[in-house]
Amino acid sequence: MTVGVVRRGPVAILTIDRPERRNAFDGATTLALDTALNEFEDDITAHVAVLTGGPLVFSAGTDVVAWAGPPTERGGPYGIAGRRQRKPVIAAVEGVAAGGGFEIALAATLIVASSSASFSLPEVSLGLIAECGGLFRTPRALPLNVAREMLLTGAPLTAQRGYDLGLVNQITEPGGALAAAMTIAERIASLAPLAVRESLAVLEAIYDSADTHGWAATSAASAVVRGSQDAVEGVAAFKEKRPATWRGR
Repeated sequence: MTVGVVRRGPVAILTIDRPERRNAFDGATTLALDTALNEFEDDITAHVAVLTGGPLVFSAGTDVVAWAGPPTERGGPYGIAGRRQRKPVIAAVEGVAAGGGFEIALAATLIVASSSASFSLPEVSLGLIAECGGLFRTPRALPLNVAREMLLTGAPLTAQRGYDLGLVNQITEPGGALAAAMTIAERIASLAPLAVRESLAVLEAIYDSADTHGWAATSAASAVVRGSQDAVEGVAAFKEKRPATWRGR
């Protein structure tokens, strides 16, 4: 299994487990995370989920060799990026959350990160765009100019700066993200589940129209970029470990 599931009372711990590919998503991993989240949402005894990865890499996003498969019916890209949250999901991030890995964290309700964590959207270095929510969720979670810098340069953001800017809810020592996320999860799970769900539903509803517009704009941009010569060249250069030659078309 590429996504492990462990229950601790009302808290479900979901672990992305594909270390040989830096926890990058292929189609099977997308389906595995979608299934795990569907089962979590449908289980009335499960109140909060914690989503984590490995000690060095949370997730490197899309596997550019195998690709991540189509969006799922309930979860969208990666089984989570388009999901309308019905229960809280806390991302516990150690190490690298790059590209789709950062977009997965952005799709969570809260983010807990160790000081070793970093967040980036390097798609422009491949001739691509952040098409799984990053283009509209990053400027919501961070100041606009910081989001612009991340999206246009691919430069990483440290966990400490993310905490200072409000992206990260809590920062820990390396190796401590899961334990800290569990503390928050257990606190939420101890409270009235109906009130928690309805509070989350209101927060989700507030951003519904913005997300709809964001997905539409992203889809239009992706249609231009995906079939471009630059996208083909960028991915090829990445696989061949060489500088890309851009043509602007």
